Amino acid sequence: MARPTVLTPDDEATATVRHARWQDYFQLLKPRVMSLVVFTALTGLLAARTPIHPLLGAVAVFCIAVGAGASGALNMWYDADIDAKMRRTRGRPVPAGLVKGEEAATLGVVLSLLSVMLMGMAINWLAAGLLAFTIVFYAVVYTMWLKRWTAQNIVIGGLAGALPPAIGWAGATGHAPLNAWLMVLIIFLWTPPHFWALSLYISTDYAKAGVPMLPVVKGPKETRKQILLYTLLLIPVCVAPVFTGLGGLLYLAVAGLGGLVFLTLAWRVFRSTAGDAADPRPADRDLYEVGEAAAKRGKPVGDAKHARNLFAFSILYLFALFAALLAEAVLGLKVLELPL
Repeated sequence: MARPTVLTPDDEATATVRHARWQDYFQLLKPRVMSLVVFTALTGLLAARTPIHPLLGAVAVFCIAVGAGASGALNMWYDADIDAKMRRTRGRPVPAGLVKGEEAATLGVVLSLLSVMLMGMAINWLAAGLLAFTIVFYAVVYTMWLKRWTAQNIVIGGLAGALPPAIGWAGATGHAPLNAWLMVLIIFLWTPPHFWALSLYISTDYAKAGVPMLPVVKGPKETRKQILLYTLLLIPVCVAPVFTGLGGLLYLAVAGLGGLVFLTLAWRVFRSTAGDAADPRPADRDLYEVGEAAAKRGKPVGDAKHARNLFAFSILYLFALFAALLAEAVLGLKVLELPL
C-alpha cells in the first residue's frame, strides 16, 4: 500500500491559491459602470435622430464600452492600495491578489488605444477625441489626482462619466450640439448627490483609506446640505430638454414626477442625521446586501436609510430619464420644444 501524502503548511497554502479566471479580468472593466456608460452613449447616438448604419452604430457603442472598460482597469490598477482598505472594494481582482497590478495597467492601456483608434478610423475623429479625453480624464485627472487630493473629486471628476452621450451623438452626426451637452450636464449634476448619498453611508471606509470625500473633510451635515443644493440645480436642468427640442411628453412626465421624488428624498436626507452615526453595515456585508436585506424585512437601517433610499432612487431616476429619451427617439415621438 502506498504511503499517504502528508502536506506541509506551505503545500496547503499553495493548494488553496486560486488562479485568475477570465471573470476576474472582466471585473477589471467595471461592468456595472460600463453598462450605464453604454446605455447613456446609445441614448445620445439615437437621440441625435440622424440615420447611421446599424453596423457603424454598433461599432461606436462598442468603442465607448471598451473605452469605459479601459478606464476601469486603469482605475483598479492605480487604486489597489486604497481599494484594499475599503469593504466595498477589497474584493476587487487586484487588491484580492487575483490579478497583478501591471496586468491591469497593461489591459487598460491596450484597450484605450484599441477603442480610440477604432473609433477614429471607423466613425470619426471628433468622437474618438472625446473618447480619448474621457479615458485620460478619468484615469489620470480623477483617479491619480482629484480622488486623493480634494473633496470636490466627485464634482469635477464626474465629467468623465457624463461625456458618453456627447460621444454617442458625435458618433452619429460628427458634431456635438447643445442638446448633446445638455445630456452631459444632466449626468454631471446628478453625480454629486448620487455619490455623496453613498459616501454618507460608507464614510468610515473612505476615512480609513484616506480618501477626502466630502463627509470625511467637511462632515455629514455639510454633505447633506450640498446634496440638497445640487438636487435643486439638477431638477430644472432635467426638465430643460423639453424646451430645447430634445424631449417630448413622455420625457416631461418622467423628469417632472421623478424630479419631485428625487427632491423629496434629498430633503429627507437634509433633515436627517444620515452619516452622523457609525457605519451601520455588518463587517462582512456591503451597502447593497444590507439594503436588500432591509427591504425584505421592511425595516430601516437606522437613519442611514434616507441616504440609502436617495442613492438607490438616483440610479432609477437617471435610467428613467435616458430611457424616456431613448424610447422617444426609437418610436419617433414628437419633441415639444416649448417656448421659454
